[in-house]
Amino acid sequence: MKAIGIILAGGNNDGRLGVLTDHRAAAALPIGSCYRAIDFTLSNMSNSGIGKVAVLTQYNSRSLRDHLTSSKWWDFGRKQGGLFVFTPYTSNEGSTWFRGTADSIYQNMTYLKRSNEEYVVITSGDSIYKMDYRKVLEYHKEKGADITVVYQKMDGKDLSKFGVVEMDAEGRLEGFEEKPQQPKSDTASLGIYVISRTLLINLLDQAIPEGRYDLVKDIIIPFIKTLKIYGYEYNGYWNAIGAGTAAYFATNMDFLKKEIRDSFVTEYPYIETKPKDEPPAKYNAGADVTDSIVGSGTIFDGKVEHSVIFRKVRVGTGAVVKNSILMEGCQIGKNCVVENAILDKEVVLSDGQRIIGVSSEAPAVLKKGTVL
Repeated sequence: MKAIGIILAGGNNDGRLGVLTDHRAAAALPIGSCYRAIDFTLSNMSNSGIGKVAVLTQYNSRSLRDHLTSSKWWDFGRKQGGLFVFTPYTSNEGSTWFRGTADSIYQNMTYLKRSNEEYVVITSGDSIYKMDYRKVLEYHKEKGADITVVYQKMDGKDLSKFGVVEMDAEGRLEGFEEKPQQPKSDTASLGIYVISRTLLINLLDQAIPEGRYDLVKDIIIPFIKTLKIYGYEYNGYWNAIGAGTAAYFATNMDFLKKEIRDSFVTEYPYIETKPKDEPPAKYNAGADVTDSIVGSGTIFDGKVEHSVIFRKVRVGTGAVVKNSILMEGCQIGKNCVVENAILDKEVVLSDGQRIIGVSSEAPAVLKKGTVL
């Protein structure tokens, strides 16, 4: 079954990521020492045989567009199909920012109308997972569904930041609540949808002129009773970094678990990214690095444990880094202590500084370029 892809990568997740999205889209956030968040969805699309994908971005899109400059890393550099990056633009008719997820697709309707594929796979750009969308498409066709929503059981998780779904015995949706304070079930939508291309065009043509701009609230929920909307259960690893700094922290720390790291890095099909040409990490005399992922071009003189270290980081003599995330270009001076913390790009700590967060659930966060 042929399908095109749409990746919704426009927002900063309502400020839930704080200073981490002050200068980048959530989909461009670094993950696991060498990836960007959007790499996972792009790789899933390519590995599922979807060769034509649109990325819809809006907020602080420069770093994301830079990352997507060459599409060959995800095998989208092809004559047929390819990778398209759409942002709001100004024309003789005026200029309008995307007013919601549905509106972002509507403003780029030409992408849908010039395609010939039967189905559309719509996903977010800030979720970390590995999925074969062909299985979802097969399920969608077997059920004769109009829309298929991918979901996961999330026992014990705070679902107030997710869409919560309810289904009958046949898997058909009976209810869908966006970010409820008191969820009626423990089943959450993963923000992955399959719909026929012509139906999506028709629904958007109805909704947008009426001022209904959101894909879930204005396209899916109003049609639960009239369209055949089914749920597809996904049981693999999935995490949405857009839920907040704690979720971002936890997702990176999950890469320290061998089974999770291997599923993305060493088990085919792989998650691909835009590579950087840096020398290997250097461990000087006295360096002590354990239970950590280390990016290229990093130099260690101090102690690092249970941490995710991105490229071109320097950890000075006598410094101790524990349970933390250090992004590209961070410089940690001599005898510093960094624990339960996220240091954005190019943070510089002078000798003897202490940055200690409350816990993994409430890490200390330093914005890009902070100098202490």
